[in-house]
Amino acid sequence: MLSSRPSDTGTATGAGSFGPAGSGEPSGSSAADKLRAIELLGSVRYGRLAMSMRALPFLAVARHMVIEGGVVLRMHRGLGFHESCDGSVVAYGADNFDASASGDADDLWSVQFTGPVQIVRPASDQCERFGTGPSEVNGEHFDPVYLRLDPHLAHMHTLTFDASP
Repeated sequence: MLSSRPSDTGTATGAGSFGPAGSGEPSGSSAADKLRAIELLGSVRYGRLAMSMRALPFLAVARHMVIEGGVVLRMHRGLGFHESCDGSVVAYGADNFDASASGDADDLWSVQFTGPVQIVRPASDQCERFGTGPSEVNGEHFDPVYLRLDPHLAHMHTLTFDASP
């Protein structure tokens, strides 16, 4: 069981789903969109964490797992990114765009989740589900640290290709 604070989960929005004309606010689109985005996220292993470091935007790669309705990220402690994220609102995105290059997918997708993050300590069986980490990161021994993102917003974008030219 993860140790984390309870959090409200907001409604998910799909691409192009907006509230009243000109409001720019996401509509209360379906919870099914959020579930589908979470399902897609679970089908890939890595994504990109967008955060702010010293008031500047920054991207970092992270391994993720969907655990108990949240997104748990594993990163290298030695880089210190987790300290900038803890208690902040971040965005995390993943996609299957590499499947296009290998010919494995006809349809491409990307998902993005936005919400607060906190440092957590997953149970040992949950840590095992992440699998083996890298042996080194930038020449340092890999020391994992875990963050839990409670997604308040979820966005999903899909690209569908027709077989005809």
